[in-house]
Amino acid sequence: MTNSINKIALVTGGNRGLGKNSALQLAKKGFDVIITFQSQKEEAEKTANEIIATGRKASFLQLNLSNTSSFDNFAKELENILKNDFGTDKFDALVNNAGSGYHATISETTEAGFDAMSDIHLKAPFFLTQKLLPLLNDGGSIVNTSSGLSRFSYSGYAAYAIMKAGIDGLTRYQAVEFGNRKIRVNSVAPGAIETDFGGGFVRDNKELNDMISNMTPLGRVGKPDDIGSVVAFLCSDESKWVNGQRIEASGGIHI
Repeated sequence: MTNSINKIALVTGGNRGLGKNSALQLAKKGFDVIITFQSQKEEAEKTANEIIATGRKASFLQLNLSNTSSFDNFAKELENILKNDFGTDKFDALVNNAGSGYHATISETTEAGFDAMSDIHLKAPFFLTQKLLPLLNDGGSIVNTSSGLSRFSYSGYAAYAIMKAGIDGLTRYQAVEFGNRKIRVNSVAPGAIETDFGGGFVRDNKELNDMISNMTPLGRVGKPDDIGSVVAFLCSDESKWVNGQRIEASGGIHI
């Protein structure tokens, strides 16, 4: 029997990869789930149907994280969906998951590439969370997506990784400032994961896959399920005393 806790989670980029797995894991924990997508509506609809198949409610909304001027309208659309599809005016968990990759050495990084990483990975979670705070229930939870690359360093990932280091800092400040509403904020830092992120670079490159596996104490690269379950845990009351933390889920690589 599906657990019914009458809570709602919003997962950005929940139509694919880690976001999709997080959405499904949240549904397993009894959350109803709203996912966002940027362009792949069919994938979002398919994921929503998979959530519904578990016995939970689901809906999806389009969101372009690189355009902060659209966030006010997105908040209004979310408010309407909460009212019309879920019969409420608030949600309980925000997962700032959506993002994109960028690979270039510092000497090769363009200003446009740098700005894109800043807009998507740092500016968007900052201002989207700001806009959605009035819709987030007191006692709720926010999970920001960091990266193992904010702790260890690989050449070619500077523009991406320093934004994720910024997310870890943002997480701590959000935890302090939102504490008066009993809203917990944590970041999840995945290691190398087999998804289509970065064109499936880790998943489809056997040499890289083997190298990472050999450097990881648990002897493999990560799977989406390794991350989604952590996200769901941090959104749930099971982690009610975990706050302001960076939780790395990387199998212990470079420990």
